[in-house]
Amino acid sequence: MGASHGWSQEADGGVVRIWELMTGVSVAASAKPPSSDFKPKEYPRLPVKETIDALPPVYTGNVIDTIRNEINNDKTPLIIALDDDPTGTQTCHDIDVLTIWDYTTLCTELRTANGGFFILTNSRALSDLEARELISTICQNVARAAKDTGKTFQIVLRGDSTLRGHFPSEPESVESVLGKFDAWILAPFFFQGGRHTINDVHYVAENGILVPASQTPFAQDATFGYKSSNLRDYVLEKAGSRFTEKDIFSITLDDLRLGGPAKVTERLLQVPKGSVIIVNAAVESDMFVFAAGAIAAERTSKKYLYRTGAAFVSARLGITGKPPMSAQDLDMNYGSNSAGGLILAGSYVPKTTAQLKLLRERRGDKLLVIELDVGKLITSEAEANKIVEKTVNDATQRIKSGQDVLIMTSRNLIVGSDAISSLKIGGVVAASLVKVLQGIKVRPRYVIAKVSGPGPCVVLSRVCPNTH
Repeated sequence: MGASHGWSQEADGGVVRIWELMTGVSVAASAKPPSSDFKPKEYPRLPVKETIDALPPVYTGNVIDTIRNEINNDKTPLIIALDDDPTGTQTCHDIDVLTIWDYTTLCTELRTANGGFFILTNSRALSDLEARELISTICQNVARAAKDTGKTFQIVLRGDSTLRGHFPSEPESVESVLGKFDAWILAPFFFQGGRHTINDVHYVAENGILVPASQTPFAQDATFGYKSSNLRDYVLEKAGSRFTEKDIFSITLDDLRLGGPAKVTERLLQVPKGSVIIVNAAVESDMFVFAAGAIAAERTSKKYLYRTGAAFVSARLGITGKPPMSAQDLDMNYGSNSAGGLILAGSYVPKTTAQLKLLRERRGDKLLVIELDVGKLITSEAEANKIVEKTVNDATQRIKSGQDVLIMTSRNLIVGSDAISSLKIGGVVAASLVKVLQGIKVRPRYVIAKVSGPGPCVVLSRVCPNTH
């Protein structure tokens, strides 16, 4: 059974996975942590403006037009971004997002896509085993559809810009179907969210300060926590049994800014097969330079597997930012007879809590707030159904009367004894939010879902499974 799932190379690890699959019991809860001499280095916090201003001047060549010309070339592979959470599209516009991945749908999309498309996997809400199997299934379908449509493609695993997610499990799953790649590329940079990679250290900008990623609340995630801010250390922390220090290389800011796309291409072609390549980037133009160089390297028949934040996908597709959309653009305006809007918030990170606080202060009594007590939701299925039923009735009545409604989970974070049990708690919460949305008996004027933690990301994709 282990061999049928591709685990034969894992020896005893395959037996453990089968046990967890069959019983739902986590072996990790009773296992002793492995002894290790690996200790990630600590890094100081830095001022954002002064640090970025001190870097070499940005590359001034017109790389965006170069990328767009390449995208229109039939020889350039289509980008298929497997997105482990709905937020991966936030730097893109005018692009399809699939929430299903059957052969027929993929054939249609491969024939009509301009540059590429997203597949929302929501795998960050799954266990490691489930994520592996899902990515494997999607890649099998993609490979078959691409062969039958005569299209070439490039897989991008769009992951969290704060390093949470199934790494190295998802890249390994892709390789189990599509074969070994020349290198894995790790590029979590995301300028709009204040995620910068400088000298291989990944930072999160907060209040004018670059905070090393391991010192943020994201690194304390119950399921995907980590200790390393330096991406070299992060790779060794998460995949030390697969890689050593000599397997990890960098595309530096000097490469990007002084050498431009040609230098990026040269560096990519130089690294030995089986390497991991860290991409540094401090501003958006850095990622466009990297994308242009990567396309040129791919044209030499090199195969790279990307694990990136949202910024790489838009850069690789030549998509630039646009101004925020207004209520008029989104058709969110309403008259006296209009239904209210619905806001669902399942994310539990501090930033979301701060955003919800501001929303409630600004909207005042124009907004009905319904808080779902996570502690009660996970007590029993009967208790969860009772809470869901009351929430559905209250929300339906208020939305019908024209009032906007915020349904949010309680802000106290409840975790399990290990990663798997924590994911199960998230799954219960997600299922409750899905039932609420499905049960509301009036069509809201709009739906906003704030769902950046493991679990609740499934809400919209389950309700609208065939939506592009």
